[in-house]
Amino acid sequence: MKESSGNKLIANNKKAYYDYFIDEKYEAGLVLHGTEVKSLRQGKCSIKEAYIQIINGEVFVINMNITPYEKGNIFNKDPLRPKKLLLHQSEINKLEGQTSQKGFTIVPLQVYLSKGRVKMEIGLARGKKLYDKRDSIAKKDQQREALKDFKVRNLG
Repeated sequence: MKESSGNKLIANNKKAYYDYFIDEKYEAGLVLHGTEVKSLRQGKCSIKEAYIQIINGEVFVINMNITPYEKGNIFNKDPLRPKKLLLHQSEINKLEGQTSQKGFTIVPLQVYLSKGRVKMEIGLARGKKLYDKRDSIAKKDQQREALKDFKVRNLG
């Protein structure tokens, strides 16, 4: 569950890599409330259906599901409420300019803890066509077969 850089991975969006070409990646902080952070530390988060929008010059992640903290009772917030992302203004302007072009979108890639803070990696992405998806499946199969052959040759 731990990455080599000392970050603890909470949620990963593998579907984003399947559906999109990721051109650029950004690290953004998340504006959260106390019980949401406690729930995230327990690993209760899903970003599979989440997407990112820029509203009035601010970046929000929509449909990110943080399961309510069991011991939080009245302090728990709505699990699907829009959460604000913290980015530099220059990064927001760049993302806004790129997403205004046809075919570009912003997708959440992963949520992790870095030095006690909850961070989200977001990516500027272009949608894949069906034949691109078939290509990536074929490449993955080739790599899997090559790895299997390599193991068989070295063990036998």
